[in-house]
Amino acid sequence: MRIAQLTPGAGGGFYCENCLRDGALVRAMGKIGHDIVLVPMYLPTGIGSTAGGTERVFYGGINVYLQQKLGLFRHTPRWLDRLFDSPRLLGWAASRASMTSSADLADTTISMLKGEEGRQVKELKRLVQWLDLPDNRPDVVVLSNVMLIGLARFIKERLGAKVVCLLQDEADFLDTLGEGFAAQAWEIIARRCIDVDCFVSVSEYYAGVMRKRLGLESDRVRVVYTGIDLDGYAAVSPWQGAPAIGFLSQMCDVKGLDVLVDAFLQLKSKEGLEDLQLRIAGGQSAADERFITALKSKLEAAGVLSSVDFLKEFDKAAKLEFFGSISVLCVPEKNSPAYGLYVLEAGAAAVPVVQPEIGVFAELIDITGGGRLYLPNTVKGLVSAVEPLLRDPEMARQVGAIGRENVFKKFDIDCSATELANISTELCGEKK
Repeated sequence: MRIAQLTPGAGGGFYCENCLRDGALVRAMGKIGHDIVLVPMYLPTGIGSTAGGTERVFYGGINVYLQQKLGLFRHTPRWLDRLFDSPRLLGWAASRASMTSSADLADTTISMLKGEEGRQVKELKRLVQWLDLPDNRPDVVVLSNVMLIGLARFIKERLGAKVVCLLQDEADFLDTLGEGFAAQAWEIIARRCIDVDCFVSVSEYYAGVMRKRLGLESDRVRVVYTGIDLDGYAAVSPWQGAPAIGFLSQMCDVKGLDVLVDAFLQLKSKEGLEDLQLRIAGGQSAADERFITALKSKLEAAGVLSSVDFLKEFDKAAKLEFFGSISVLCVPEKNSPAYGLYVLEAGAAAVPVVQPEIGVFAELIDITGGGRLYLPNTVKGLVSAVEPLLRDPEMARQVGAIGRENVFKKFDIDCSATELANISTELCGEKK
């Protein structure tokens, strides 16, 4: 069975859970014997060839933009399009402007959802032509998220392949399109659900959200929890130094980094926590620079900037080192996430987490036992929940140890890959 995984890239500049999950799944499915290829879209994924991906990028972000805005570029020859699809040029463009912001991409999102009826039909034909080559032709095409649903009908008609659509945090993006675009997008997606053979959600929580939003019957949405590659995490030892809070996600407002900074300032002013450190990792987009600069100014004005590390690297080796240098992880998200990959990574490293009781967090912490929840999702709530773990390192180590045990039992990426492969096999009518 041959599988093609279509994955929108984020340029590799920040901790993109979508990219990390898809790359890990492709590697794991290849390891268990499936013929699978990662097909990057829009921007390079930043995962690299270790994920089994093709070098070329389809629906290159620059070409998609030009075809949306200027009719001329819907008819340009491939040699010209190829210039704009250079991974180096796409990486350069992504580092200097936000190419993933919903506010900037509303009309393009609608066009992409329309698929063969949209302004990027030239890109769709090119993708399917490549997939139709004898060495590439898939039995199953996996769409990384529901924003790619516009591709499903054309793929099925031209290739006869089954289409699986993963569901993960699309609702937040779609709901911020604004000016009537959001309602239009949801309507198109609901109409095009018929083109998908199976939806696979990353959590029970989000499966419920999308069943309700799209009017899907229960049996049309399966749940396969996002796993992680556990290699290296067992060697991470609990932090023994001064108390330290860690943050691992994109350094932006919606991930609540400003909330964490304010909580850090309050905690550091308390007796016994004067040595508290804050370590921030996960990268940023160009649009986050002003936000981060403002946070650094606030920390400097409070005289504590020297106690805060903004870490540039967040590859696997850097993350393992990061987890070995923190007492607890907090990512106080402002929206309700479908899944929190960093919760699982922290758990695997025996680091307890403190998260707001929104979205998937209650589900994950109930399964892993590796953290604490708080409501309301405020600075005060976060301070109250994280302070006991900072003051009692032994309790923190116990919570972290429980989290590690359960993540290793229940969230191995190999298990996720096997479940997704079984679904693909069932759709193709083959025996497991």
